[in-house]
Amino acid sequence: MIIYRKTACLFSVCMRVGSILGGANGTQEERLAQYGRDLGIAFQIVDDVLDLTASESVLGKPVASDLREGKATMAVIHALEQCTAAERHQIETVLHDRAFNGVTHADIIAILTRYGSLDYASQEAARYAESARQAICIFPDSEFKRTLLWAPEFVVVREK
Repeated sequence: MIIYRKTACLFSVCMRVGSILGGANGTQEERLAQYGRDLGIAFQIVDDVLDLTASESVLGKPVASDLREGKATMAVIHALEQCTAAERHQIETVLHDRAFNGVTHADIIAILTRYGSLDYASQEAARYAESARQAICIFPDSEFKRTLLWAPEFVVVREK
C-alpha cells in the first residue's frame, strides 16, 4: 500500500525510535509506532484530498498534481469503484495521459463529489486520526500526551 510506505512508515519509525530512546517498554513502543502509522495515514489522506480541492495559492503548488502524476489516491479509487463507465474513462484518461486532455479538473471534482468520494476519504482520515489517539490512551496524562492527542485533530482540519 503506497500510502503506508509514503508517510505512515516514516511517522511510525520516528515514533518508534523516539520511544526506544526514551526508554519505553515493548507495549509502549508498539503503541507509539501505531500512533505514528495511523497519524501518517490520516496525514497522507488529507494531503491527497487537499491536492484535489485546495487552490494553488493555498497549496503553493499546482492542484491535482497527484492525478497528473498518474497517482490514484483514496478518493479517486473510491470514485472509480462507484462511477459509470464513461466517468471511469474520464478519470483513467487523466491518470494515463498524466494531463487534463479533454477532461477538466472540474469534471473530476464533479465525479468525486457525485459519489461522495472526497467525503469518504475525509471520513477515513478522521477514522485513522481517532485510531492514533486511541493508540496512546495507555499513557498517563502529561503535556507530551496532550500534544500527541492534539496532532491528529490538527492533521484532519488543516487547509494546506
